[in-house]
Amino acid sequence: MNAKVKIHADQISLVIRLAWEDRTTFEEIKERTGLAEREVIEVMRRELKPSSFTLWRKRVHGRVTKHRKLLERRLKSSDLEIPE
Repeated sequence: MNAKVKIHADQISLVIRLAWEDRTTFEEIKERTGLAEREVIEVMRRELKPSSFTLWRKRVHGRVTKHRKLLERRLKSSDLEIPE
């Protein structure tokens, strides 16, 4: 897992911006940059200060909006709920 992700310098800021956005899924990041979730995490670990990386990981860990499948599942289940 220590294989370094090679990314062009001008793409680094794009990856960081997309990774911090709550509504941009890892799947969308892969479509736009070619980097899988594991590689995005690796870039974030390398480019952010340790405290910023820790904050980001806590923020995105388990966040439904960062994973398209979880988001779709949540939206489908909320459609089935009957409003009071």
